[in-house]
Amino acid sequence: MKKRLATALAGLVLGFAASAAVHAAKDDLDVSRLSRNLDQLANDPSLGAYAQAEQARARDAISRLAQARSRDRAHALYLAERQVDLARASAQFQVTQLKLTQLDREHDQIVLEGSQRDAEAARRELERQRMQYQLMQEEAARLQQQGQEASQAADQARNEADQARKLAAAQSKVANAAKREAELAAQAARALRSQVQGGDSTSTSDDSSAPPPKKKKKTQGN
Repeated sequence: MKKRLATALAGLVLGFAASAAVHAAKDDLDVSRLSRNLDQLANDPSLGAYAQAEQARARDAISRLAQARSRDRAHALYLAERQVDLARASAQFQVTQLKLTQLDREHDQIVLEGSQRDAEAARRELERQRMQYQLMQEEAARLQQQGQEASQAADQARNEADQARKLAAAQSKVANAAKREAELAAQAARALRSQVQGGDSTSTSDDSSAPPPKKKKKTQGN
């Protein structure tokens, strides 16, 4: 019996250890994946020197992901992925801005040379790139807001679950108290019935043992 119990406990311990190892491995994979993506951006000869502030924020988000508790991990992973994406998009935008600046210079040269058509095309391209970057920023802000709302909803759900457990516990206490009172009332009723039935039996027995009444003697002359 002891051997089987020890075997079962060992199996449970191994199961918990394996589960923890799987979660830890998944955590490490996500952190490694995002770190690798960010390193690729930093080492890119055409993009790595740009969006340094965004890259720093992305590394901070990856660090927070590595240290996040299990219940906060999904939100931390979501924010880290978005920060890495934003860092790459910002670097690409800055490179594009430099190219557009060069295009503007070329545009000035083209204007000097009298080529208004090519200059207009360059202006349209510049405006398109600016609009694209603005849309990317708005999308990143929207995604971050959604992540915060999801985190708040999760906190609210946990609070409501705690309140429900407390209410259920209180209701259980009230039900148990009512059950005990009902049992005490039933016991008192049975005791009262027993007393009443015992009193009736005693009265009947006393009446049956009493002697019959004596007859009166008739007087003479009557």
